[in-house]
Amino acid sequence: MQSSDEPIQSNLADPPSPERKSAVVTALRHALPNRCVLSSEAELRPYECDGLTAFRQLPLAVVLPESEQQVREVISLCHRLDVPVVARGSGTGLSGGAMPHAAGVVLSLARLNQVLEVDPLARTARVQPGVRNLQVSEAAAPYGLYYAPDPSSQIACSIGGNVAENSGGVHCLKYGLTVHNILRVRGFTIDGELLELGSAALDGPGLDLLAVAIGSEGLLLVVTEVTVKLVPRPQLAQLVMASFDDVVKAGNAVAAIIAAGIIPAGLEMMDRKATAAVEPFVKAGYDLNAEAILLAEADGTPEEVAAQIDEIEGVVRAAGATAITVSSSEAERLRFWSGRKNAFPAAGRISPDYYCMDGTIPRKNLGRMLQAIETMEQSYSLRCMNVFHAGDGNLHPLILFDANAPGEWQRADRFGAEILELCVQLGGTITGEHGVGIEKINSMCVQFAPRERAAFFAVKKAFDPLGLLNPGKAIPTLSRCAEYGKMHVHAGALPHPDIPRF
Repeated sequence: MQSSDEPIQSNLADPPSPERKSAVVTALRHALPNRCVLSSEAELRPYECDGLTAFRQLPLAVVLPESEQQVREVISLCHRLDVPVVARGSGTGLSGGAMPHAAGVVLSLARLNQVLEVDPLARTARVQPGVRNLQVSEAAAPYGLYYAPDPSSQIACSIGGNVAENSGGVHCLKYGLTVHNILRVRGFTIDGELLELGSAALDGPGLDLLAVAIGSEGLLLVVTEVTVKLVPRPQLAQLVMASFDDVVKAGNAVAAIIAAGIIPAGLEMMDRKATAAVEPFVKAGYDLNAEAILLAEADGTPEEVAAQIDEIEGVVRAAGATAITVSSSEAERLRFWSGRKNAFPAAGRISPDYYCMDGTIPRKNLGRMLQAIETMEQSYSLRCMNVFHAGDGNLHPLILFDANAPGEWQRADRFGAEILELCVQLGGTITGEHGVGIEKINSMCVQFAPRERAAFFAVKKAFDPLGLLNPGKAIPTLSRCAEYGKMHVHAGALPHPDIPRF
């Protein structure tokens, strides 16, 4: 057994022996219908990565349980056989959190995809983890309600994955992240124990383990049911699009809006490279002459919206906006948002590959960060589009590169690591909503001291003593951080040498 500050973290690149694989697959086929177990290379290939395609690994097997009881049987079997388990939702994650373990089982929850109940009086919905984010709002729409967190991938991402990563979206400034919109989570620990965290009440008894579970990236339990909050759909929403001739002015405008006591429903920022990529793709109506644009939305009653729009216009004008457009219809509002929500696919149209970062900084430093990224572009000879959840300082720089060009992925990787280090230096964090996964595990060494990481491991060990749930993710061991420190000193050395790339 390892000490509490060095729990089991298996090498993700070690495949099992043929005999071991055969024994585990046979046991899984005895526990589940044959249609629920995948084991051939062709069947496993679609599960080798999540949305972060730079990290790939074939699992030992993939299981697709069709009921909560089958989930329990799989987990209990894997616990008994000492087999790692990686829970997976829709696979849209961007931090490698669902990348398989070579000697482990991918537990796909895609078939647990039912909206179990919508309670319009309590304004809640009970859903299984494989339900798509947008599907919740569609089910609640007949009651004039919706689910507020809206990641850009909301048409595809699953609620279980949102819980694992504590996902946000363009409206998280006013309505909060996933953790602010979940009342209860039901799931199993690795030994098959059923846990129900949270309650239908505003506050539950005892420690707030619900908040611990949300954002835990599949390290603590496998979620099988979620109770979400629903909110009334506002009577009206309007969007202000403000153009700026300088990115620093745009960043300062964000801070000025919040300082004025205005909390928009959404407050997003895009630089010129981002709008230039998006506009031909979506035709959102963006100002292509602006160095940066802000999208600020007000929602509520018509009177509330009118008052807040006037306030926002006044602030951005004082901050140096060169042009201001207010959406004149619901169709135009949605068109403005469609550009922001399609920034990632737009990047894919102009570059063979892109690497999306996810750091968070104090809002007052947005302009400084953008200037620093411009300098990094020159240093690494790579382009970077910038789209931000500006209202809460959550950055999504999109580093453009070509994986087939020698050295470009390595430069993109170092570029991203430098952005995250600067986030920490500016008083922020290495992730806002995408999670740590395997992508940012070395950056955790920059963010947290050994005693802090030991505390994280203590929580992990309390739920999963053998380290079988999503091992090797999110929390780096002391030895890994020591090794990263050596690599970090020698510029150009690659992090994660044990992980296959492309």
